[in-house]
Amino acid sequence: MADTNMPKVNAEFGATPTIEFPSETAPAGLKVVELVEGDGPIVRRGDTVTVNYHGVVWGKDSAFDSSFARHQPASFGIGVGQVIKGWDQTVPGHNVGSRLVVSIPPEYGYGSRGVPQAGIGGGDTLVFVIDIISTR
Repeated sequence: MADTNMPKVNAEFGATPTIEFPSETAPAGLKVVELVEGDGPIVRRGDTVTVNYHGVVWGKDSAFDSSFARHQPASFGIGVGQVIKGWDQTVPGHNVGSRLVVSIPPEYGYGSRGVPQAGIGGGDTLVFVIDIISTR
């Protein structure tokens, strides 16, 4: 069952994400929706994963960070504390070729401090669209 409160995102792997927010209020807790199910290998904790991602603060129009905009995917260890908890807990278990939309509350993101220089407040929920390109 789809969470009606999750943002609407174009379900096209590799396409620059467009995000439409259904309401001003983000859903409670960590939420993930698989928009496209890939048929590649499954991502496991401890893998090095390569992704394209697009991150926005809930309700905002522009991204605070987007590898799509840089045309440069990012690679990092997943499930091992190299990235925010919201990523470590949602990316493993999905297949290469999948597009995810993840809603990440502060306790799974940057906490009560936020990242002021990126325009992320301490109470902000983050939304990431994540295309899983490869894993090893």
